[in-house]
Amino acid sequence: MPTPGLAVRGPRSLLRQIREAMAGAGPTQAKFDMVVRTIAISMVAEVCSIYLRRGSGEMELFATEGLDPNAVHVTRLKPGEGLVGEIMRMGRPLNLSDAPAHPAFSYRPETGEDPFHAFLGVPLLRGGRAIGVLVVQNRTSRVYGEEEVEDLQIIAMVLAEMVAQGGPGGQDVLKDVEIAPHRAERMKGARFADGLAYGVAVLHEAPVAASQLLSDDPVAEEARLATAIHDLRTQIDAMLDGHQGILGASYDVLEAYKMLAHSSSWNHDLEEAVHSGLTAEAAVERVRSEHRARIGQARDPYLRERLHDLEDLNDRLLRHLSGDGGAARVLPENAILIARNLGPADLLEYDRDKLRGLLLEEGSSASHAAIVARALDIPCVGRLAGLRDRVNQGDPVIVDAETGEAYLRPRQDVVAAIRTRMDVRAQRRAEFAKLRETPAFTRDGAKVTLLMNAGLAVDLDILGDTGAEGIGLFRTEFQFMVSEDLPRLNAQTALYARVLDVAGDMPVTFRTLDLGGDKVLPYLEAEREDNPALGWRAVRMGLDRPALLRMQLRALIAAANGRALKVMFPLVASVEEFRAARALVDHEVAWAQRRGRAAPSRLDVGAMIEAPSLIWHLDALLPMTDFVSVGTNDLMQYLFAADRGNPRVSDRYDPLSPPALRALKAIREACAETGTPVSVCGEMAGRPLEAFALVGLGFEALSMPPAGIGPVKQMVLSCDREAARRGVEALLKGTGGSVRNEIETLARKLYVAV
Repeated sequence: MPTPGLAVRGPRSLLRQIREAMAGAGPTQAKFDMVVRTIAISMVAEVCSIYLRRGSGEMELFATEGLDPNAVHVTRLKPGEGLVGEIMRMGRPLNLSDAPAHPAFSYRPETGEDPFHAFLGVPLLRGGRAIGVLVVQNRTSRVYGEEEVEDLQIIAMVLAEMVAQGGPGGQDVLKDVEIAPHRAERMKGARFADGLAYGVAVLHEAPVAASQLLSDDPVAEEARLATAIHDLRTQIDAMLDGHQGILGASYDVLEAYKMLAHSSSWNHDLEEAVHSGLTAEAAVERVRSEHRARIGQARDPYLRERLHDLEDLNDRLLRHLSGDGGAARVLPENAILIARNLGPADLLEYDRDKLRGLLLEEGSSASHAAIVARALDIPCVGRLAGLRDRVNQGDPVIVDAETGEAYLRPRQDVVAAIRTRMDVRAQRRAEFAKLRETPAFTRDGAKVTLLMNAGLAVDLDILGDTGAEGIGLFRTEFQFMVSEDLPRLNAQTALYARVLDVAGDMPVTFRTLDLGGDKVLPYLEAEREDNPALGWRAVRMGLDRPALLRMQLRALIAAANGRALKVMFPLVASVEEFRAARALVDHEVAWAQRRGRAAPSRLDVGAMIEAPSLIWHLDALLPMTDFVSVGTNDLMQYLFAADRGNPRVSDRYDPLSPPALRALKAIREACAETGTPVSVCGEMAGRPLEAFALVGLGFEALSMPPAGIGPVKQMVLSCDREAARRGVEALLKGTGGSVRNEIETLARKLYVAV
C-alpha cells in the first residue's frame, strides 16, 4: 500500500483545493465531505475526519472519509473523552502508532474504526482556543513524520478560520458550533478603582484580523514578513535604548521583548508558515495559536509570563504588517476596556466620555493604571487571570468594582441586578453632590478638612465640582510619565501655574518628583535594581541628580509668581535627606530673588512620612518642617515588608490593624506636640471606614481621589469624633491581626455612614 504522507504537489496545492471546495456553491455538509476526501487523498490516509465542538461542549463527528458515514452527526464525545477529547484538552497534536493502546482511546462501534492503528490528530485553533480536531488514520502501525504533522496543522488552521466564517449556507450545520466563548462567566479579581459599569468589551491593542489566509505569491509574503519583523525589531531596540517610550513598561519587560523579537525559533516558525502558503498575517495567527495552546496551560508562572510577551509581540507584528503605527482607537458607546496591563498614558489616550470601565489581567491597586482610573472615576477590577482568552471583542461585560468581580456575557437577571445597583449608586452620588457646599464638621463640632489628590489635567476640570477644600497632593510625576521626552522648564511652569490658577484661594500641595521604583521613564537612564521599591527613587533620585530637582523647584517658584507655595518631598527616610532637600529650595528662592523675580508670598516646605525610620525621629524632623503628610500606601508596605504591587503579599496586611493604627497614632501625637500640621494622603483617606478610623485617631486633614470626597464627607457629618476616638483607642490594645470588623461594628453602633 502507499506510504502515508503528503502528495508531491505540496501543502500549498492542497490548501488551494480546500479553499476552492469551501468557497464553492452548495450546502456546508457537502463542502466538509469534499474537504476530508481531498485531505485523505493528498495525505494518502485511509481515514480523515473532522470533529467540531458543539455549544454543549461535546465533540461531534462532522465529516469523515474512511469511517462509516452513518456516524456523522451521530457520534458525540463528552468533554475530555477519547483521543479527540485529549487533543482538545492539551491543545496540541497527538501522534500515535497504535491508537487503541492509548489509555484515552474510546471505542465507538458505530464508526467502524477497528482496523486503524496509526493516528494523527491536530486541534483546530482559533485565537488560541481549540474549536475542533482534524484526524487522519491508517491501518499500518507507524508514527507520522514531523513534516506531516506540520502540514496537518497548517490545514487545521485554515479549516478553523473557514468554520468560523461559516460561508454561504453555513448556518445549517454550524449554527451550534462553539467558535468563541459564549457562556456567561463570573471572574473574581481585585478591586482597583471603585464603581460599577456595564458595557461592551474593547480589547486594548486588539490584534488585526487576517483578511486573507492563503497567499498566491509566497515570495512576496516572505518579503512582507521580513520587512515587518525588521521594523518591529528596530522599534523594540529603540524602546530599549530609550529613544521611544513604552510608558509604564519596565526595563526587564523591554529586554524580554527584545529577546523574543530576535528569537530565531520564532522567526523560523513564521517563515515556515509563510513558505507553506499562508499570508504573513495568517502565519502570525497560526504561530500565536500554537504558542497559546502549548504554553497557556503551563503552571510555571515564568512560562505564562513569556506567553504574555509573545502575545504583545504578535500584536505589534500584525500592526506593522497592516501599516498601523498605533493610531488612536475609536471606542463604541459604553466601552469596557480589556487589557493585560496599562501604562499611565495608555488610559489617557481613550475617549473618557465613552470609556465606562476597565478590566485587567494583572496589576495592583497601586499600579499606574489603577491610580489614573481612580482619578478619572473609572471602575477598575484587576488580577483577572486568563481574562483575554475568555472575552471577545464586543461581548457584553459587567465591571463590579465594589466586589472585585467581572461578569462576561452576563445573564439578563444579572444585568437587571447591576442596573438596579447602578441606579442606587447614582442616587447616592446625587446625595453627595448636595453636600458639596456643606462644611465637613463632625456631629460634635470637629472640623475635618477634605482635600483632593490630583496629577492630571482632568482633575483640575472637576476640582470645583468635588467639594474639595484644596489639593492635598499634586503628583508632579504624572506630567513626566505621560511625556515621551523630559518636560522642559517652561512646560513645567505652565502646568503648575495652571494648577494654582484653577485652585484660586484654595491650598495646593505639590509633591516633587516621585520617580523610580515602578515608575520608570524611558528617557532617564537608570540601572536595574533587585528591589526597586527600596532603591534609587523619589527624593534620593532628586538629591543625586540635583539639576533635575532644581529645575522642578525653579518651575514651581516661577509658577507661584508671588503667591503662596507648598512643596513636599516624597520618601524622606532621614533628617539629613530633608535638610539637603530644603537647602535646594532655599537656593532656588535666592536664585529667583537675585534676578528680581517674585518669591512666594509664603513658602511651606514639608515631608511625606512613608519610611518607618522617621516615626522614631520625628522629634528631630518636625521642627525643621512646615507640615508633613502621611503617605499610607508606602508606609504600610514598608511597615509590613509587603510589596503593595505584588498580589501574592499585598493582601497579607490590613491598615486597620493594631500595628498600623499605633504607628499612625504616634505620628499624629508627635505632630500635635510640635504644632506641625499633618494630613493623610494615602488610599486610606478616601475610604469611609478607614477615614473613620483616622478621624478617631485625631487626624483633621485627609486628601483623597475625587470620587472619595462625597462618601467621606457623608461619613464625617454622621460621626461623633469623641466617641470614635474612645472606640478606636480601645481597639489599639488588641493582640490579634486586623480589627476591620470591630471598627465597622463600632461605626454602625455609632450610626456612622461607612
